[in-house]
Amino acid sequence: MTGHLGDPPAEAGTRERRHQVRPVFGKHPSAVLLGAQLLAVLIYPFLRDSTPGRALLGVVHLGIVLTALWAVRRSPALLWVAICLGGPGMVFTVLEAFSPDTGWIVLVSALLHAPFYFYVSYGMVRYLFHDDRVTRDELFATGAAFTVVAWGFAYVFVAVQVIWPGSFIGAGGGEERDWFELLYLSFSTLTSVGLSDVVPVRDHARSLVMIEMVVGVLYVALVVARLVGLTVNRSVHGPTR
Repeated sequence: MTGHLGDPPAEAGTRERRHQVRPVFGKHPSAVLLGAQLLAVLIYPFLRDSTPGRALLGVVHLGIVLTALWAVRRSPALLWVAICLGGPGMVFTVLEAFSPDTGWIVLVSALLHAPFYFYVSYGMVRYLFHDDRVTRDELFATGAAFTVVAWGFAYVFVAVQVIWPGSFIGAGGGEERDWFELLYLSFSTLTSVGLSDVVPVRDHARSLVMIEMVVGVLYVALVVARLVGLTVNRSVHGPTR
């Protein structure tokens, strides 16, 4: 497949490599990623009490996230992220599922997952900003990148809770919140809806929650606003593909 008319050779080559990988996920790998993220949210409550189920869901989810990013943005750095974070992250996903109360396993897992998801979100945003044309897959990538950021902060909160016990309180009582509760807090904070019944009560937890609030506002102001502006003016560049 050739590049679009008027594309410089480097950009045309990037587009061609991207389209060579995309058949794995179809024409819209970002839509697959977004669907996988939302499906994981819906499935997790059913697997909450199943150790093998949680382990399998975590490994499959990591694989889908990594493959989707590879489909839209191949780079040498991505290979190192897969080797240094993705692979060990899958291993510790399984270990954490079988030993959820072992502090060092939970901490190492969180410290692997958080930078992994943040890098994926960075790659998705770079994909959104790679040119001034809006494709259907880039519209899906807007939502996919947002959910990946929420995943990343959820693991940051997990690490905070291990290092500073009692950082979060919730309606269910107890000193520790499980991962799904912290994911709920992350989504509530990032979207600025403030509907979570999980509350940060220690300083480090509160500072990181405030950072996520800022990230959520900046995402809407910079990423979403840019996509809306380009979509409004898409007639200048032709119809959305």
